[in-house]
Amino acid sequence: MTESPGAVVGVDVGGTFTDLIQLDPATGQVRLAKVASTLENQAFGVMDALKTADCDLQTLALIVHGTTTTTNAVLERKLSRTGLITTQGFRDILELGRRTRPQPYGMTGTFMPIIPRNLRLEVPERMDASGHVVTPLDEAAVCAAAQTLVDQGCESLVIHFLHAYANPAHERRAADLIRPLWPNDHITLGHALLSESREFERGVTAAVNASVQPLLDRYIRRLTGELSKGGYGGDVLVMNGNGGMVSATRVAQEAAKTVMSGPASGVMAAAFTGRLAGQSNLITYDMGGTSTDVALIRDAEPSVSSEIEIEYALPIHVPMVDVRTVGAGGGSIARVTQGGLLEVGPESAGATPGPICYGRGGIQPTISDANLLLGRLDPAGLSAVEGSVDLADIAHTFTEALGKPLGLDATQAAAAVIRMANTRMAGAIRMVSVSLGADPRDFALFAFGGAGPLHATALARELGIPRVLVPARPGITNALGCVVADLRHDFVNTVNTPLDALAADTLAQVFAAQAAEGDRLIGAETVQIQDRRHLHSVDMQFIGQTHLLRVPLPSPDITPQALRTLFEQAYHQRFQVDLAEIRAMIVNANTSVVGTRPPLDLSTLIDPAGRADTLARAQRSQRPVWFDSGWHDTPIYSRDHLPLDVTLTGPAILSQMDTTTLIEPGDVATGDAHGNILIQVRAP
Repeated sequence: MTESPGAVVGVDVGGTFTDLIQLDPATGQVRLAKVASTLENQAFGVMDALKTADCDLQTLALIVHGTTTTTNAVLERKLSRTGLITTQGFRDILELGRRTRPQPYGMTGTFMPIIPRNLRLEVPERMDASGHVVTPLDEAAVCAAAQTLVDQGCESLVIHFLHAYANPAHERRAADLIRPLWPNDHITLGHALLSESREFERGVTAAVNASVQPLLDRYIRRLTGELSKGGYGGDVLVMNGNGGMVSATRVAQEAAKTVMSGPASGVMAAAFTGRLAGQSNLITYDMGGTSTDVALIRDAEPSVSSEIEIEYALPIHVPMVDVRTVGAGGGSIARVTQGGLLEVGPESAGATPGPICYGRGGIQPTISDANLLLGRLDPAGLSAVEGSVDLADIAHTFTEALGKPLGLDATQAAAAVIRMANTRMAGAIRMVSVSLGADPRDFALFAFGGAGPLHATALARELGIPRVLVPARPGITNALGCVVADLRHDFVNTVNTPLDALAADTLAQVFAAQAAEGDRLIGAETVQIQDRRHLHSVDMQFIGQTHLLRVPLPSPDITPQALRTLFEQAYHQRFQVDLAEIRAMIVNANTSVVGTRPPLDLSTLIDPAGRADTLARAQRSQRPVWFDSGWHDTPIYSRDHLPLDVTLTGPAILSQMDTTTLIEPGDVATGDAHGNILIQVRAP
């Protein structure tokens, strides 16, 4: 079954703004909206965006939604009351974790597990690592534990037994016993969500899933209810953290997979846009109001990892786009420490009161204020401003708060803030490139987000990245990612066998079962696809190691010797070390089933009718802008009016509704047929 023809809407809810894009494949018509997010009920913000864009809900073919509901709930610990039933003697595994500590220095630290100890109950049962029953399941104890958790007000439940990945019979039987007693369907079985051998990671992943499941379920019900009242009769797809989509009717069952949904959608848009622009190797750089997200795309495929830890002792081991985050955004606060050092972030002014330049009562200097003082932002063009913006007041704040302690004037202090922020963001980019064995010089920097194109060329120059790709609509790229993303289902099964002891057909059988289940799930979706791909990989390690290395496979039918060669090559690329004398072990077998959707034409994201025929006619004004070499009189161009095949040499500023792009002196920017700007970065 496929969706009816018509317009497709992508909507992404962020901490400050809700962004929407509507694309009609038949006519090429584009509608855009950026409205304030309604954090008390994100559904209202979505409806506001649909109304602002004048979307006709009755004629829409599909709505794809990226949400921060689960991400924010986990980070802020605003979770549902959740209980755990586990193997006798193992209820503290969620708290003991691994041999790590919250911070590298000092002997103390605090950690609060997702499920408190009084709600973690034990029952007699035990499987061994081979899946053989050691202690039979005490069914009476299971029922008693479930009733205790119900009486204590638990809304969600985790059933997490030792070695259930090898034999899930006890988990399944416990669920059958508990369902008649439990007040809802929010029961998570550890093995069903993640069939992995590591009990801590599997338990935490299940605990996260259960604790956000009721929240996501309620939100999706509210959203679909509001859409239905507005006349929408189609399906709603929700972005998962792996960069794929899943129907809203099933998304709450595996709610943990929606964590990092928002950042993943931006990475998917980057992969799609880069493929069209002939730039298949990208480092994505998304700078928003509070943080910066970076990721790696190689051969137009985003890097996906099952080893994501969103904060200390919270590993979520479901496949997610490997996004690294640092607390450096437009609202990041700059301060001078007691030791006399300049520090930028991670604390943020947020949306309220926000930076000083927002006019909402902010009094602390931020990155956005620094960009404004340096002429990089237009005071009249700030979309979030409510009050008047007085540059003299901002300069006075920079002088008093930063300049005097550092011996700098306001301009020098603002420039120092920008350099410090760029240093932090460059470190994040190194985490997804250099630290993983990738050379940034082999990639282009894909800059998006409200503030990304302002800092991109400086970062590229510092890291030796030769090109910066700025999409047509950088500020709504996450919403665009919802529109262009494919369907995707990921599967992980533990094998945990030395490579030289692996039976010849073991991997092929696991891959075949995973692929068949993925095909079944994609076939059940009401979304048109034009192709289907199966991506296979294995997680491997040398025996005695604890960390895993993912090895992509060219085919599911691979010999042990070929697999050993691929693993050794991947290990050497990552660590520059050969360990040929140590036996290799296959830990997990992974399959991703991707349903590729028909391509969309992005050339109309900027209205072709509004483009000028010459560069001069696209110029709006000129003003002094500070760069490393000092102040320059800089032309300001309207991005929407630039000729499609434009070529210009910096310094220049491109201004548009959703962001500002800074082109530094000596850099050369050219346009392409899809409305992107490719900036060739001069050597430092």
